[in-house]
Amino acid sequence: MSTDLGMKVSPDQLRDMLPKAVLSFRGYNQKNLGRTPELLKHERYGEVVADYLSRASRICAEATGKPIDLVARVRRSEETNLESYAEAVALIVSVEMAQLRLLKDLFNIDHKFAMVSFGFSLGEIAAVVAGGILEMDDALRIPLTLANDCAALADDVSLAVLFSREQKLPIDDVQRFCLEISSEGKGTIGISTILAPNSVLVLGQGGTMDRMREEVHRAFPKQLFLRVNQGQWPPLHTSIMWQRSIPNRAAILMQHTKFRMEKPTPPILSLVTGKASYEKLNALDLIHKWVDHPQRLWDVIYETLVMGVETFIHVGPEPNIVPATLRRLRDNVEGQARASFGVRALSAVVKRPWLQAYLPQRTALLRVASIQQVSLEDWLLEQKDIGK
Repeated sequence: MSTDLGMKVSPDQLRDMLPKAVLSFRGYNQKNLGRTPELLKHERYGEVVADYLSRASRICAEATGKPIDLVARVRRSEETNLESYAEAVALIVSVEMAQLRLLKDLFNIDHKFAMVSFGFSLGEIAAVVAGGILEMDDALRIPLTLANDCAALADDVSLAVLFSREQKLPIDDVQRFCLEISSEGKGTIGISTILAPNSVLVLGQGGTMDRMREEVHRAFPKQLFLRVNQGQWPPLHTSIMWQRSIPNRAAILMQHTKFRMEKPTPPILSLVTGKASYEKLNALDLIHKWVDHPQRLWDVIYETLVMGVETFIHVGPEPNIVPATLRRLRDNVEGQARASFGVRALSAVVKRPWLQAYLPQRTALLRVASIQQVSLEDWLLEQKDIGK
């Protein structure tokens, strides 16, 4: 077994994998097209992909008041950017739904037989649609109506990874540190995603990221590192979203949206809670919290391993953060296992106390070395024998 996304499986094999598989939906990134232009040009796939893109274009145009043609954008292979953030949202979700539709109609593989699903950031909205709680059109109207304000908040927002090479991060202390910097009144900074016990994504306005860099070694006795990324990012999953009342405005929109008041199929691991928290009546509350609560990616990854998931099926264009997270975790676990279980000479090189602290109690982590991964867009484009 392999963690490579390029692993080859037949339709029958993929169908058999589903009961032990998790569907992982990707979110917004600086590149969002992936291989969608190839899917759109495909003789058998193109019509379905064009239909979903056209539907999303209509919803996006209604929400933004601007003419939108996602089919033409994809045909031009024109990437989205922050100025076209609403189009990026519509593109990602509609392509994810199109991929699942192709899987069902042409290969008789029903995603609802998966063990569980989850989505990183925007991907949770796609997971809610795939789980049958919301129709795609209704689900898209909420983030698209607020997309321009989300993008406007990104004007002076920086994204960084705060991490330790050895120790587990004290998350409560990091949150306190962010609150202290924010209380200086020169912008807001906060944790956006818990990537692993030793690393978090942080989003900060104005000079708050510089303040974190200046003060981080004073605030923490153990050495931490701050790596600032290039580009601008909508500050989802932080309290920066409060500045335009986006969480409450989203909740008001959802009050007038038709939800299916049943548990989703497959069950959804929410990154708000890190657990399979969607019940019959709480979808509105969870999506409301999703807007400004940090993403508990580490908790969800660990939960899938505890549940016995054997395969990650990545849905959407060019999956990124979840495959990278699994790859880092596999490398760390394998390195620690070599150090702990026989190759003592490596112990001086592979020192990860945060991982050592987890392994005795959380042996499910050892399963990551045998996890299989399938990128759905790659899989679709590899198929030669497509059903009529």
